[in-house]
Amino acid sequence: MRSPVRRALATVVAIMGLALPACTTNPATGGSDFTPLMSPNQELALGAEEHPKLLEAFGGAYDERAALTAYVNELGRRLQSVSETPSPPFTFTVINSEEINAFALPGGFVYVTRGLMALANSEAELAGVLAHEIGHVTGRHTAQRYNQSVFAQLGAAVLGAAVGSRAVSELARFGATAYVQGYSRDQEHEADVLGVRYLGRAGYDPRAMAAFLAKMGAQSRLAAKIAGREGVEAEASLFSSHPRTADRVARAAEAAEINQAAGRLLAHDQYLLRLAQTLYGDDADQGFRRGREFAHPGLGFRFKVPPDFRMRNTSQAVVATHRGGAAIRFDGATVGANVDMLRYLTQKWLGDVSLGDAIRVTVNGMAAATGTARVGTQEGPRDLRAIAIRFDPETAYRFMILTPPDQTAALAEELRRMTYSFRPLTTREKSNLRPQRIQIHEVKIGDTVASLAATMPFEDFKEERFRVLNGLAPGETLEPGRLVKLIGL
Repeated sequence: MRSPVRRALATVVAIMGLALPACTTNPATGGSDFTPLMSPNQELALGAEEHPKLLEAFGGAYDERAALTAYVNELGRRLQSVSETPSPPFTFTVINSEEINAFALPGGFVYVTRGLMALANSEAELAGVLAHEIGHVTGRHTAQRYNQSVFAQLGAAVLGAAVGSRAVSELARFGATAYVQGYSRDQEHEADVLGVRYLGRAGYDPRAMAAFLAKMGAQSRLAAKIAGREGVEAEASLFSSHPRTADRVARAAEAAEINQAAGRLLAHDQYLLRLAQTLYGDDADQGFRRGREFAHPGLGFRFKVPPDFRMRNTSQAVVATHRGGAAIRFDGATVGANVDMLRYLTQKWLGDVSLGDAIRVTVNGMAAATGTARVGTQEGPRDLRAIAIRFDPETAYRFMILTPPDQTAALAEELRRMTYSFRPLTTREKSNLRPQRIQIHEVKIGDTVASLAATMPFEDFKEERFRVLNGLAPGETLEPGRLVKLIGL
């Protein structure tokens, strides 16, 4: 008699119609692929199925400028054409996100964010990113990672079935998902090797990949400095999902047997001209951060976070963090016309948290409720304050504030001011809110880093932002005739 685990596994395999493990030779790497769950056609089908889900999760495609999308597709297909998998054509998408990132799905679905494109300073640098992602696909790393995830989760499900414990199954599945979240070091190196190979074959300077890595490092350090967290890697960066260094790219070029001087195409000016008028920072549909203020012209409200809090705008919420460990989450919810805010706060939204002093309040004429509790987190105990504000008959907006107990009293007044800064926008305020865009400027005689940086709509670190945006080293000056990126409305 077979064990319960073996019987469960056999049943799941039979139901899902999973293929038996098989090894094939990968034409890109020359090595043996072990991809027991997916053929290339299945990879394509999976990528097509997951593509719309990924777009929804990451802010959608940036389709405001069709010419830019067509350009990225043309560049991507040029690189694919010199790979070992020139067909079927891959799908290249610009994601409508300010985050600096790139990723790929099985079957040739490759993504770059407009935030990454804003940081790049030449076509060769963008090509290096696309080539690396193409390398993940042709190296079948996306398929391998998916297979590892499926097997890990399948094993977790079988374990749960065998012991009759749903909790064990869910806990094991969580651990499995975390384990396969990123590429392995070997996979990253292999994608570097393939990416440098494709760059050289397409006529680009392979050193552009290392140059862009240096720009990402500078951007990551600046983001940490702006957030008051110098020495800590910024969240949601390409470094977090692609842990590479310029030295690794140099080794990849050597392994790929690419002469560093073989390809010389950079296309700096041509690339910048294509970026002109591209959105920078927040999209109007996501609302705008302007210093400490967040305003959403479409939804019609604004508020202002306390000093020393740095905001991050996502498709689900606005999150603001303090260097001392305090955090704010702001989002909205549909509540219905007849729901009392106190009841909503204590029974609907935070029904599983015991709020000891929940009360009704009024925020700028709007019915609201607030309450506090002491909660446990991975970082230790935190004081929670929750505020729910009815904005219209169907909608409530919510602040969830977590503070370390030793900071609660010191931050209380500023956090209270934030709550009461929440109000509707006037018609004039809505019309004055416009997105920031990339502008291309030809350096004139007399222009300096300081003078050009001063024109940009930032409250702080203007010169450092200008240097990082344009790939300028500390102390580097500008020559007349050079094209540079500025940010304007």
